[in-house]
Amino acid sequence: MKFLTKIIGNFYFISLCLFAGWIIFFDTNDLITQYYRQQRVKRLESEKNFYIKKSVEIKQDRRDLAQDAEALEKFAREKYLLKRPKEDVFIIVPPKDSLK
Repeated sequence: MKFLTKIIGNFYFISLCLFAGWIIFFDTNDLITQYYRQQRVKRLESEKNFYIKKSVEIKQDRRDLAQDAEALEKFAREKYLLKRPKEDVFIIVPPKDSLK
């Protein structure tokens, strides 16, 4: 017991505890801030991977559209609802279920 009171009463031990408490809870880079920053980094990395995959898909579509006129026409009709002269385009939208 005397040994424990001697350690707890030690100036260096008290300083170390105060320093650790300050770093863990009050510093600008405390544990909570680090946790939120790590979560943000993970979210940004997943977004980065998503956009890299999208970029690859778009480059592939662009190559395909540059080489094939039929694919270009299909893309224009589906994506931008373009039509030929004297042609009618009907867009059928499925009704939304009220049960969902």
